[in-house]
Amino acid sequence: MILRKNVGKEQSGSRLDDAISTLCVGVSKSEARRIIDRGGCTVNVALVRVASRSVKVGDVIEIGVMEAGRFKELQLPPEALLYEDGELIAVNKPAGINSQRTPYQLKGTLEYWVTEYFKAGGSNEPARVVHRLDRGTSGAMIFPKSRQGAAWLSKQFQDGLVEKLYLALVSGRPDQERWTVDAPIGKVASAHYGVVEGGKAAVTEFRTVATSGDISLVEARPLTGRTHQIRVHLESVGLPIIGDATYGGQPAGRMMLHCSVMKFQNSKKVGIIATAPLDGEFEERVRGLPQA
Repeated sequence: MILRKNVGKEQSGSRLDDAISTLCVGVSKSEARRIIDRGGCTVNVALVRVASRSVKVGDVIEIGVMEAGRFKELQLPPEALLYEDGELIAVNKPAGINSQRTPYQLKGTLEYWVTEYFKAGGSNEPARVVHRLDRGTSGAMIFPKSRQGAAWLSKQFQDGLVEKLYLALVSGRPDQERWTVDAPIGKVASAHYGVVEGGKAAVTEFRTVATSGDISLVEARPLTGRTHQIRVHLESVGLPIIGDATYGGQPAGRMMLHCSVMKFQNSKKVGIIATAPLDGEFEERVRGLPQA
């Protein structure tokens, strides 16, 4: 969460870390320094990384603080590593885990886990996030092992040369086995997107995999890469994803959206297929659904 505080007369002239620890209940001076060091602090909207900087009356300090109970060290089982070669790795990201660091979190993210994995293998290369999955989405993510590999892989995504297949458990029954949603997407509120006139072009192909009562498992193949694309397109046709409270989904222990397959060719023109199996609540709810 973001804490926003105004500097008063009592803090005027003090160090930034002292001011933060005084103004923000529960934030110690050492924690304030850690927040500043990792780029999680602004003063009057400008990023500040110097803990000894003095503050004055009227300054507006904002810091990112990990919400109590949300942080946990990320530990993945061996089978979470889906693929590895000399250029890249593919990892099965769990639901509820951030793909990359935030102003208030580094450890506990998949980006940090991959960096540590590289270090354990003798590499000092950082994890480079060239594509993302929402925090609530699970499934396959690809991480290059070098700067050059990151530039090359980013271009593959930009050119639409990486095929992505998702599974989504939705409320409702599709009217047909296969259909396409071609509808522009734009931002309609903070962290909320929708189908809007004048939005960015977005196309998703869907296929009904299984149905039972008013619950359906669908496969989604996004042909473009807009924020929340699959979630928005399914909600727009009356099939909200279960567990996706942002877009009208019924309550669940997690959002039922999973990137199951990623297909592409590496720089040597070798075909790569990273397949991420379902697990946990998603797997349990899908098991036994009759095929459509």
